[in-house]
Amino acid sequence: MLPLAMVLLLAACGSDKPAPTPPQAVAPSSAPPALAPTAALDPTAAVAAMSDADLAGQVLMPYAYGDSATTVDKLAAAGNQSIAGVDTPAEMVAKFHLGGLILVAFAPDDPTGATNPATNVDNPQQVRALTDGLQTAARQLPGGAPLLIGTDQEYGVVTRVRTGVTLLPAAMAFGAAGKPALTKAAWGAAGEELAAMGINLNFAPVADTLGPQGNAVIGSRAFGGDPATNSAQTRAAVQGLEGAGVTAALKHFPGHGHTTGDSHEDLPIVKQTADQWKKQDRPPFESGIDAGAGVVMSGHLDVESLDKGVAATFSHKIMTDVLRKDLGFKGVAITDAMNMAPAMKWPAGEAAVRALNAGNDMLLMPPDLTAARDGILAGIQDGSLKRERLTEAVTRILTLKKRQAAKPQPALTTLDSPAHHQAVSAADAASITVLRGACSGPLITGPVTVTASDGRETARATLVKALQEAGMTVQAAGGKVVHLVGYGDKAIDLSPDAAVTVIMDTPYLLAQAKSPALLATYSSSPLSLQALAAVIAGKAKAPGKSPVPVGKLPTTAC
Repeated sequence: MLPLAMVLLLAACGSDKPAPTPPQAVAPSSAPPALAPTAALDPTAAVAAMSDADLAGQVLMPYAYGDSATTVDKLAAAGNQSIAGVDTPAEMVAKFHLGGLILVAFAPDDPTGATNPATNVDNPQQVRALTDGLQTAARQLPGGAPLLIGTDQEYGVVTRVRTGVTLLPAAMAFGAAGKPALTKAAWGAAGEELAAMGINLNFAPVADTLGPQGNAVIGSRAFGGDPATNSAQTRAAVQGLEGAGVTAALKHFPGHGHTTGDSHEDLPIVKQTADQWKKQDRPPFESGIDAGAGVVMSGHLDVESLDKGVAATFSHKIMTDVLRKDLGFKGVAITDAMNMAPAMKWPAGEAAVRALNAGNDMLLMPPDLTAARDGILAGIQDGSLKRERLTEAVTRILTLKKRQAAKPQPALTTLDSPAHHQAVSAADAASITVLRGACSGPLITGPVTVTASDGRETARATLVKALQEAGMTVQAAGGKVVHLVGYGDKAIDLSPDAAVTVIMDTPYLLAQAKSPALLATYSSSPLSLQALAAVIAGKAKAPGKSPVPVGKLPTTAC
């Protein structure tokens, strides 16, 4: 948890001002109707019975402070007061009649960290207790519709729940493996574990196609640079998640891979022609939609060939004409975080109305929850937001919730299970890539010393153990060096004396490495490093192929 001063700085804009008087009463309806099982929910009838305040709440998906729905410390209470004027997450649900809530975690080495100032995930048991408490609060609202509880469990550098779960490799590892059946099985395991924790919406997979110049904020979060490969991988990941009862969210529509900009900081410009967009960025999104993804996330991106000068999140041409009419998407469109710089161009209330009018159905992480809600209500009153647009959005949201209820929630015992390890290990083994070096037998013989760039001690220790289990002799110094580098590392972090250099993120840095053997795992997850150890020890081959170009190196030396 950040210091309170930082919490208040990163939280809601305008939080030091009194909340505006809402144009309409926001108290709960006089008497909630009797609660019915979600599977019996009639979205059309439920929406017809909702007040404007109920409707406005359903399209909001903020984050909250605290690791419990009902009991928080003073620091978390202060954070919740700053964005919502309440102490606890459960009170936030009740006050705003929320349709959803996102679980977040701050990590300094996470490219999305700036928009995630809170941390309310720790371990699976705590997350399950939190989500149970949130759903209890939601059941007390008019109509009793459950919450959409989402998180960014992409795996790799963007992973919210890191302990007690089966960690998948980053998306790029699946692109390197090139086996959609393995992808589907691994993401099915991930979906079961998320569902067991009470998370019913995963903001994944990343369907962006990386351009030849790469993109640091997307990087290994994407499957790679080939639209056809990405389409197959996106389809498989969606099928795995959705088959486990967790809604998949394709992001960042209409594609964040062909820009070097970072939409957390500014509005990136995508300069592809319309024909290039159709051939490069469109296919994975189309494939994911066809596979049944229930959510598409809009990107804060200026895709000039589609709607020049307008961020996609606020573009009717992109979010309605392209996504709805052209691609035929019928699910829920959710904005990227509204506390990112391009979305904070306007006050929270105006930004909310603009995003809804563009065709988004849900607003993620508004920086000022009261202002966003009041802006929606004011828009209905002054005609800048048609009530029909709002009821359309909420009908889609409730339809998604009804669909989710058809699958029973797994027990927590499913987490980190041998069956899930087996499914994920198969994908990890298929992803290991040799870009220089031998393709059979041990890559090095004799004693081994494992080194790593700063901040990678956990990965180093994991590989040491895995190499020992593979029968190799590992010593603290004096052995042939296996050097690990990862996310954010540069040429200075390479070891000139290493016999083997391994990149645990995008493989671009290997083009500057001088080692006789160069390998890529694309991930530092424990199962990825176990697969790496098997290849180094000569007990397994490395069938992976780099899904992005790496200087003059081949996609595989094998």
